[in-house]
Amino acid sequence: MNPKRILSIVSVLILLVATGFGVVVYLKAFTANTKFNQDEVFVYVPTNSTYDDVKKIVAPYVENMEKFNFVAERRGYSASVNPGKFLLTKGMNSFSIVSSLRHNVPVKLAFNNQESLGKLVQRLSSQIEPDSLTLTEVFTDSTFMAENGFDKENILGMFIPNTYEFYWNVSPIKVRDKLAKEYRRFWNEERQAKAKALNLTPQQVTALAAIVHEETAKVSERPRVAGVYLNRLKKDMPLQADPTVIYAVKRESGNFDQVIKRVLFNDLKINSPYNTYVHTGLPPGPISMPDISAIDAVLNAEKHDYIYFCASVEKIGYHDFAATYEAHQVNAKKYAEWVGKLGINR
Repeated sequence: MNPKRILSIVSVLILLVATGFGVVVYLKAFTANTKFNQDEVFVYVPTNSTYDDVKKIVAPYVENMEKFNFVAERRGYSASVNPGKFLLTKGMNSFSIVSSLRHNVPVKLAFNNQESLGKLVQRLSSQIEPDSLTLTEVFTDSTFMAENGFDKENILGMFIPNTYEFYWNVSPIKVRDKLAKEYRRFWNEERQAKAKALNLTPQQVTALAAIVHEETAKVSERPRVAGVYLNRLKKDMPLQADPTVIYAVKRESGNFDQVIKRVLFNDLKINSPYNTYVHTGLPPGPISMPDISAIDAVLNAEKHDYIYFCASVEKIGYHDFAATYEAHQVNAKKYAEWVGKLGINR
């Protein structure tokens, strides 16, 4: 056979093989390969996962694992797995799936008004990889707390309610350090100066703000409520804040999930440093995580002569304030009668 003809035939065969291989590659790499109905899903790859682990994680969302594996191996992903949170979209092909598994998606970490450190770490661990036990350990590390002016009673005050951006597989230390940095940024020179003018430390302001936060959900009323408690502190009067008693009951029982709508007379006798009916001054730490408006309400408290307040029966959600015990008794009687009619016993 003519050598030129042989060369032509060989060239055609090579072209056909190449074309066939190209078609195979295209079908495996660039055709849709998902099997979920949602527009998008997130998959989570834990730290130290192997490629076999990843295949198990993505299998519920991938139509053809052979196609996925084909691309993953040829793109080197099978030998270099990345931990984190990853986005898959409906109709993705295998090439795009592997690409997505290399792009860690940030997590918007949010928390507010947690009643205890235990509640907080549960909230955090539900959004990022580190578990609640590990987070508790790094937050309560004795060296860290000492360096930042905290102890186990007031460490909850370090956390400023907000939304923070982390990667899902972030280390516990990075979480702690970023939140501590945010705390220091929040307590700028202006806020520290206002706290000093009240003769309070930032930790004490936070402890008082937590009480104010629990006393009223009305942001506009918080500066007035804060003013009442500051007046009591100046007079060395017990704060007699019902939310501290409720916290003490929950803390003593270890059950922060119970709902207590009414403080009973026997509750006022509970032997707890958080019971402000028994102890004067501020409790040793915050009874909850106050939001920024409550902290600023203390720092910018309304100046007045009120030293008493009671829930209003006319403006639900608000309070009636009094400068004398006699006036307060009138307000308290109206409230007690109203509660009695509602039949609230606890």
